[in-house]
Amino acid sequence: MKNSILKNGLLLGLFALLCTAFVAVVNYQTVDKIKQQQQLQLKRTLHQLIPDSMHDNELTDYCILIHDEDAMGIDMPLPAYIATNQSIPVAIAMEAIAPDGYNGNIKLIIGIDSSGKVLGVRTLSHAETPGLGDKIDLRKSDWVLSFNQKMLQSDTDKRWKVKKDGGDFDQFTGATITPRAYVKAVRNALNYFNKNNEILLKRPANCEVDYR
Repeated sequence: MKNSILKNGLLLGLFALLCTAFVAVVNYQTVDKIKQQQQLQLKRTLHQLIPDSMHDNELTDYCILIHDEDAMGIDMPLPAYIATNQSIPVAIAMEAIAPDGYNGNIKLIIGIDSSGKVLGVRTLSHAETPGLGDKIDLRKSDWVLSFNQKMLQSDTDKRWKVKKDGGDFDQFTGATITPRAYVKAVRNALNYFNKNNEILLKRPANCEVDYR
């Protein structure tokens, strides 16, 4: 009886060890491919936000780190990508976090030209409710396009709220928390840019993006 239990235990232990080894090998073999895909997706998103006609540099090559919890929504450095034309900064794409989404953090990126005008906004990742809050994803809805060409006149600009709160932006039927958090995150990032744009656009590249 004891020998049988011991034998079964050893077999289970060996099976677990083999499974762990298999997962480790698969992860090792795919990690570089995953990073490449993430980098390609980032490049596609950046080129959607900042038109190629505006710049002559590769956006991912000119990356800086921004660390401001109030503006970026998280207490850690986030990357921003500066577009230049003949070495003159013309726009920036800033990553930010909306920490108060319905189901947690919403990661987004905002393209802004040197005058403070929004060139575009895209959602990078989220866990919002399918069919309701996921309308922040361009594949589900064109809602994010409502930010295009808008500017923040001041940090008290009342237009930068959802309509339910007296602002200009539509909320979603049955889901106000998600768009409210999203608009707030874009507004905070714009406010940060407006107050720091001269310094930001002149900063040297100083980050390497980890695509894990």
